[in-house]
Amino acid sequence: MPQVFGKLPTTRQPWISLGNVDHIEKHDRGVILTCGTAKLKLTILAANLVRVQLAPQGEFLPRRSWAVNRPDEEWEQVPFELEENEIRTSQIRVVIQRSPCRIQWFDQSGQPFAHDTDMGWRMGQIACWKRIETEEHFYGFGERAGLLDKRSEVKTNWTKDALDYDAIDDEMYQAIPFFITLRPQLTYGIFLNITHLSQFDLGASEPGIWRMQAQSQELDYYVIHGDAPAQILETYTALTGRMPLPPKWALGYHQCRWSYETAEVVQQIAHEFRSRKIPCDVIHFDIDYMNGYRVFTWSPKRFPDPAKLIQQLKQEGFKTVTIVDPGVKYEPDGDYLPYHEGLAKDCFVRNADGSLVYGYVWPDKAVFPDFLRAEVRQWWGEWQRTLTEVGVEGIWNDMNEPALTDRPFGDEGVHIPFPMDAPQGNPGEGGTHAETHNLYGYNMARASAEGLRQLRDQRSFVLTRSGFAGIQRWSAVWTGDNQSLWEHLEMSLPMLMNLGLSGVSFVGSDIGGFAGNATGELFARWMQIGMFYPLMRGHSSLTTAQHEPWVFGERVEAICREYIELRYQLLPYLYTLFWQSSQTGAPILRPLLYEYPNDSKTYHLHDQLLLGSYLMAAPVYRPGVECRAVYLPEGTWFDWWTGEKYEGNQHILAHAPLERMPMYVKAGAIIPMQPVMQYVDEHPIAQLKVRIYPGVGEFTLYEDDGRSLNPDYRTTTFQVNDTIVKIQPSHAVRDRTMLVKMVGVGEQSVSEDGSAKQLNFHSHT
Repeated sequence: MPQVFGKLPTTRQPWISLGNVDHIEKHDRGVILTCGTAKLKLTILAANLVRVQLAPQGEFLPRRSWAVNRPDEEWEQVPFELEENEIRTSQIRVVIQRSPCRIQWFDQSGQPFAHDTDMGWRMGQIACWKRIETEEHFYGFGERAGLLDKRSEVKTNWTKDALDYDAIDDEMYQAIPFFITLRPQLTYGIFLNITHLSQFDLGASEPGIWRMQAQSQELDYYVIHGDAPAQILETYTALTGRMPLPPKWALGYHQCRWSYETAEVVQQIAHEFRSRKIPCDVIHFDIDYMNGYRVFTWSPKRFPDPAKLIQQLKQEGFKTVTIVDPGVKYEPDGDYLPYHEGLAKDCFVRNADGSLVYGYVWPDKAVFPDFLRAEVRQWWGEWQRTLTEVGVEGIWNDMNEPALTDRPFGDEGVHIPFPMDAPQGNPGEGGTHAETHNLYGYNMARASAEGLRQLRDQRSFVLTRSGFAGIQRWSAVWTGDNQSLWEHLEMSLPMLMNLGLSGVSFVGSDIGGFAGNATGELFARWMQIGMFYPLMRGHSSLTTAQHEPWVFGERVEAICREYIELRYQLLPYLYTLFWQSSQTGAPILRPLLYEYPNDSKTYHLHDQLLLGSYLMAAPVYRPGVECRAVYLPEGTWFDWWTGEKYEGNQHILAHAPLERMPMYVKAGAIIPMQPVMQYVDEHPIAQLKVRIYPGVGEFTLYEDDGRSLNPDYRTTTFQVNDTIVKIQPSHAVRDRTMLVKMVGVGEQSVSEDGSAKQLNFHSHT
């Protein structure tokens, strides 16, 4: 039966179920079960991590596991016990049911999770069915529209150009076949290590059963157990890699439009930011900077001297990021070097018959590099020199699902897929496009990141629209072409939180919406919560009205200025969260369930967010709303704006006029802050302000130069116990003082001479 592009084919062919266990063979890292002609391998990689592989024909095929950063043999061997039909580690118990072969999983207290109900295969497909326990909820799955919990939904893993996506859409720009399942006292994660088209059915077809299914000859997945989502993500990112620390300027505000069409327009935008005292670090150049949309070129008419322009912007504190698409203009009769050189080096994807794969994108007829091959990634990365040599410091990869149509843009064309039988990758490492489609954007981002590292002696910024599991190693991610709708403002919250729960921390949505015209009220509300986005970028489409902060009038401009300024004040706190994520995989933007996994009231809470552990926002996402319900979890909370104190485990009604987004801080919070700057590192910090809230807490502030690849760094650990604060720095800081404010109590100024300090704040009450 022919495959529908991006959909699992329907077939009446019955499944062949895995039969009885005939033999159990132990090896150093686990067991292999023989079940007739089939074999099932369980590999213990950590006390809470097991890889499961099913080979229906009994032979495990050699193949490259693209997303896995750490192969099986690189994990330290962990002790486990095998007694008859049971495997035990220090964290889990795995029971092998022999007739028929099924795997049952238990935590140390005997609670079941991820129990098999069936495993099977049929022509070109493989699947596993597992039991949904009472009160289980499902999160992650990469970039997904809709709400936070995905139970009773179907999620297909296939990258596509999701233009005009809405809440009920399935496939998106990113395909990350990983999720976290949560219920009180127990959490587990599943990573389906298959790049082919795959799907999770989370009880939609059969209540009480979830199924993973893939167009693959073998089943390959990892089970991760944990007491909380934090442990799941730490293990998952140990497997698929963690985000490198980005340049600090990338945490500032980014301004973008399709397009700022000339050098003069770009200069005017920069002038407006500086003259209006609205902080901004980055200006993005969309497709119109190119000469006829040819990648790695500059328009001689629109941008006649890009080096001069970028140098002028740099002097004013702006960094530049340029868009780069994968489609290389097909120009056999011209002198376009990337095409001719790529053809000579055989860098482009070809059909099974050896002819070039063509499609239409911005430059009209185009060919596409085979990014699965290391030599092609190196070639592409080197071509970025045409951008970096004039001062570009970041690359924005777009259209890399890949997106292409069957005729020139402007005609009534339709999106078409690559030929599924087109070979990609090196022999023995790649496969056909059917296997590698989901890896296209991932490997383009990898080519960009690796190339920039070779070309520049400091950190660069990479942004991608498409990716696969592990994309956090190479790039930040934004949620594609959203719309200027209140519904899309709301939907950005669970989308970004689920990306964070999928190991991808550096994420954002286009503030104001890409398509359509935002109202001033919508833009103000979006800018308020955009302050919490790890990637804070305003972006809008060519066909819309301007969306810069000042176009909506003085009131909205003042709101935007205030919240962008607050973003810059919070940079020491935020930059430390990025460092934490680079070390542990912890998301920067978090749903409340991440910190409160045993509080079932947080399980569906998609419209409140945590920045790190301490700072919570409850944004307004409907017009005309001036108050909203806010849930405060256990503990004590303080209103960010007024300092008012609340006890947790309750809902409150928050006052939220247009100028105010409700924000709350957890007792024991330690929030380091800096003065407002117009761009990151505009000037040295003369005084670091540390807001501390009475309670019990600890926070280690991380600081470095914000740009070096292997920087010297310093840490300062703060501990608070009620109103006593201990400060332990790793180094002294010259020419800077620290003002420690105990909110509602008092403040003390201390020198940063490198010595440990203890501060006693005495409450007035």
